[in-house]
Amino acid sequence: MTPILELFQLSKSYPTPAGKDSVIVKEFNLNLEAGEFVTIIGHSGCGKSTVLSMVAGLTAASGGAMILGGRETTEAGPDRGVVFQSPCLLPWMTAFENVMLGVNQVYFTAPKAERRELAEYYLSVVGLGAAMDKYPGELSQGMRQRVGIARAFALQPKMLLLDEPFGMLDSLTKMELQEVLLELWRRNKLTTLMVTHDVDEAIFLSDRVVMMTDGPEAEVGDI
Repeated sequence: MTPILELFQLSKSYPTPAGKDSVIVKEFNLNLEAGEFVTIIGHSGCGKSTVLSMVAGLTAASGGAMILGGRETTEAGPDRGVVFQSPCLLPWMTAFENVMLGVNQVYFTAPKAERRELAEYYLSVVGLGAAMDKYPGELSQGMRQRVGIARAFALQPKMLLLDEPFGMLDSLTKMELQEVLLELWRRNKLTTLMVTHDVDEAIFLSDRVVMMTDGPEAEVGDI
């Protein structure tokens, strides 16, 4: 079976004033099968978020290749939904409007009623059915993160990318949202790549855990 995501010697470096490039990620290789939940773990600053950013198309790779769905990809697109550590919601829009913003851009040819139904469905699934009309400032941090999760799933992407999505939450809220995420993943079997430094979280959520060595020049390590 052909993997849905193939990372081949993916590398990232930045120029320095001294003239020698600083290598952040070195020849990173990883394959994900369809429906698989894989987590990259490593110490803070090891480069795991850089890998995720390259997969999302938000950071250009300095070398290597990324194959998504059989095609080489270098740019961001709606085929990848991203949940960040901070949900990055627009404060002047309600929870519903924040989710609809992405849905309208991706499914602009679909009937308006279908688009509304999609946004409402995922907000309800994450437990915000009664808070759709609230603004981000009226929501707790955990509720805002639920909006971010709903927004990503509502795009119905090929892949879900999670950048330490529960890193800013208290322990109880984190546990609740881990269960919400796991239930959504089970319903959709969406291929998922997550990065975290929380080993317990990685083991609880994932089919497979990959460890990165400490940077600079981070690569896949033994676990």
